[in-house]
Amino acid sequence: MTNMALDLTVKVHPVVLFQIVDAYERRNSDSQRVIGTLLGTAEKGIVEVTNCFCVPHKEYDDQVEAELSYAMDLYDLNHRVNAQENIVGWWATGKEVTTHSSVIHEYYARECNNPVHLTVDTTLINTTRMGIKAYVCVQLGVPNGKQGCMFTPTKVQVTSYEPEITGLQLCQKTQSLPGGPKTGGTVEPMMDLAQIAEASSKLSAMLDQVLIYVDDVLAGKQPPDNQVGRALLDMVHSVPKMTSDQFDEMFNSNVKDLLMVVALSQLIKTQLQLNEKLTLLTTL
Repeated sequence: MTNMALDLTVKVHPVVLFQIVDAYERRNSDSQRVIGTLLGTAEKGIVEVTNCFCVPHKEYDDQVEAELSYAMDLYDLNHRVNAQENIVGWWATGKEVTTHSSVIHEYYARECNNPVHLTVDTTLINTTRMGIKAYVCVQLGVPNGKQGCMFTPTKVQVTSYEPEITGLQLCQKTQSLPGGPKTGGTVEPMMDLAQIAEASSKLSAMLDQVLIYVDDVLAGKQPPDNQVGRALLDMVHSVPKMTSDQFDEMFNSNVKDLLMVVALSQLIKTQLQLNEKLTLLTTL
C-alpha cells in the first residue's frame, strides 16, 4: 500500500489554483493560512483534482479547530451538482507541512482512501511563481508496535481541459495591459476568425523555432536531444499526408462552415434583441 501511495501522480486543474488564491485573498486578517477540501477523481495511480472549496478553521499552538459540519454540508451540495467529484484530499496555503497537518490529515483519511495533501505557496516571498507541492502520508512503524506517519512528496502536474486553456490564454493577455491586470483594464474575447488568425501566427512562430533548432543540430551548433527528436517524429507522423491543394480545399470548407455559424449566431442575437424591444413596446 505504501508503494501505491508513492506512485501517485496528482494532476491539478487551473480552476483549483484560482479558487485557492481567491480564498487566501479573502481570509480573515488573523489567519496565517487557509485550508480546504480537494474534489476530483482517483483512478489507476492518478489523482485528478478538478474542484475545491475552503473550510473555515482556526489554529492555535496546541490545537486546531475546523468547521467539519460546514465542510460536509458543502461537499453534499457539490456532490449533488457533480456526482463524479469525490473527496480526494485537502489543500493548504503555505510552502511547507506544519505541525497541525497530521491532525487535519487524519480527518480526511476517514473520508477517502490515501488522501493527498496539496500545498500552494501564495506568499510569493522572494519568488514570482507559486510553489505547488503534493504529499501523501506514509505509515511508519513496526507490527504490533508504535505506529506513525510521514508526509512524503509525490509527483504533481498542472493540467487543463481545452476550454480551460482558452480561458488561461485570455487571462494571460491581461499581463500586457499598462500597469498589469491590477489597473482595472479588461480584455474582450476575440471573434472566431481572429482566434484562427492568432493561432496561425503562433503556429508559424513555433515552426520557425523548430526549424532553427533542427538547423542548429544538423550544423553541430547545438547538441541533439533524443526526447525532442522523438517528439518531432511523432509530430511529423501525426500530420495527415495531403497536397497543398487538398489542404486549401479542406481549410476553405471549414472556414465557410465557421462563417455560416457566425452569421446564424448574429441573426439569432438580432432576433432576440428585436423581441425584447417589441416586448417592451407592448407593455408600455
